[in-house]
Order: sequence, then C-alpha cells, then structure tokens
Amino acid sequence: MAPKIPISLIFLAAFYLAGTTNSTTVKPSSTFIKSSCATATYPALCEQSLSPFAQTIQTSPAQLARTALAVSLKRSQSTQAYLTKLKKFKGLKPRERSAIGDCLEEVSDSLDRVSKSIQELKNCDRVKGQEFIWHMSNVQTWVSSALTDENTCMDGFGGRAMEGRIKTSVRAQITSVAHVTSNALALVNNFAQKH
Repeated sequence: MAPKIPISLIFLAAFYLAGTTNSTTVKPSSTFIKSSCATATYPALCEQSLSPFAQTIQTSPAQLARTALAVSLKRSQSTQAYLTKLKKFKGLKPRERSAIGDCLEEVSDSLDRVSKSIQELKNCDRVKGQEFIWHMSNVQTWVSSALTDENTCMDGFGGRAMEGRIKTSVRAQITSVAHVTSNALALVNNFAQKH
C-alpha cells in the first residue's frame, strides 16, 4: 500500500511538473542550487530537477534537501505507476512478469522510505544537538536504503534471456529514480554536515 502523500508535497510536485520559473535573471537561489548540486552525483540532473523550485528553496539547505526528497518521491510514484501498468501487459513472459513484480515491491519499499524521510526531516527543524543528529541519521539511513531498493530492482532482469525492450524500459525508469534519489542523499548529507 502506498503511503498517504501530504498536500504540500502534491502542490510541490504540481509546481515541479509545470516547470515554471518567474524570471530569466540569475538569483541567489539559482546560484545556491547550482553550487549545492555541484557536489551531487549527477550535478546537471540535480540542477535541472531543483531549479523550478528556486523560489521555494531560496538559500536554505534544509529546504533544498526537502525539495530533493520530494522530487525523488514524485519520480518513485511515477515509476511505481509505470511498473503497475507494465505488469498487466499481456505479452510478458512469465519471468518478466515475475521480475516486474519484484521490482514493483522494491520501488514501493523505496517510496515508503523516501516518504518517511520527508516526514523525519521535518522533525529536524524543531530539534538541536543529539536529537537533530538522531533524526538526521534516520533520514540518511532511509534514503540510502531507498537507493539500495531501487538498484536491487534490476536484479531480477539478469541474464541473456531477459534482454529486450521490457528490461530496457524498466532500466530507464529505475535509472531515472535512482539518479534523483542519489542526488537527494548527497544534498541530505550536505545539510547534515553544515548543521
């Protein structure tokens, strides 16, 4: 069962999908996003996926981390929906259907962990010292586990018998969500170090 999504995340995702920006001038928030994304695993993707939220992020490392997690959550939801539809495809081989089912379970687990991380990151706003470290450690562990889940998804597609359009299609979806999750983890780690 997919976790309930807070309305604020839905609004953030809608804004993301709209891809709107208010100005073409370089603002401090755009510079902040660019410099923060420079340390991410996929800097160009990081900047591209977070720039639409520059007005919300401003120059806040906490908001940057929250937004990166929201982007990861949205990609995970899209991937989950894609895999659910793909699993119903009539032309699948039994082994492909099984691998997609396993992958869907991994993506669902990942989605749950990212969702929990977003909620836990909110707790970090209200605490300091050892309590902050404890909450942030939870976030880091869950996002790291989500990334592992995403990468594990492709395990069922191993071997030559699984080569083909289905594997290629699933790999593209999983790669997309894994890359934004990896970036989110880097930004969460940066936030933890700066706090």
